[in-house]
Amino acid sequence: MRQVVLDTETTGLEPSEGHRIIEIGCVELIERRLTGNTYHQYLNPERAIDDGAIEVHGITNEFLADKPKFNQIAKGFLEFIQGAELVIHNAAFDIGFIDNELSMCDKQYRTAYGPTANYSTVLDTLLLARKKHPGQRNSLDALCRRYDINNAHRELHGALLDSEILADVYLMMTGGQTSLILGDEGEEGGVSGASIIRLNTERPVLPIIQASNEEISSHIARMDVIAKKCDGPLVWSAAFPPTDTD
Repeated sequence: MRQVVLDTETTGLEPSEGHRIIEIGCVELIERRLTGNTYHQYLNPERAIDDGAIEVHGITNEFLADKPKFNQIAKGFLEFIQGAELVIHNAAFDIGFIDNELSMCDKQYRTAYGPTANYSTVLDTLLLARKKHPGQRNSLDALCRRYDINNAHRELHGALLDSEILADVYLMMTGGQTSLILGDEGEEGGVSGASIIRLNTERPVLPIIQASNEEISSHIARMDVIAKKCDGPLVWSAAFPPTDTD
């Protein structure tokens, strides 16, 4: 199964008020494993960013002045998400903005992209978190604390960084350990920060200490007592069958 964990940053809160997307970040999961394949794009929104939004993500109008417009990257973005399940925290917000951008492309540039639903299904991790943790805070930061995911490096919101953090949260929220690492060190996927520890082939051979005859006899005697109290044979007594003490 292919999933794309997605996040956006915007000029403000409402596309109905003319606000636009300024950053898209995506990370790819295949069979619940991070592949290292990402999509990241800054966008020129052709309008000013609200001051409150800049305080959240730190992206300025000057920085975006030479970036491409959405219609210039739409085809490549849709190709990246095509056929995937989109994993988004508060999906209504991001999908609302993406569908608005696609609609503007259709109207202004006579394309026929249609809405996001034409390309991908959507899983909303906010709705999932509310179902799993009713009555609790379920922001991305709150979920990081709940699942012990380190997001200390996130001073500001950023679409690619948030999608990477959300991928960790989603995998923990839906199954804890994501995979066993059985390949070579450096292999993509697996538990973040884990590595294979290989033993030195020249290490001393570990000694094998056998039980003495006295210890074996004591063990058999103990099993005899347990078997009589259980009124039946013991499943682990095949190696040392009980003795007949009658």
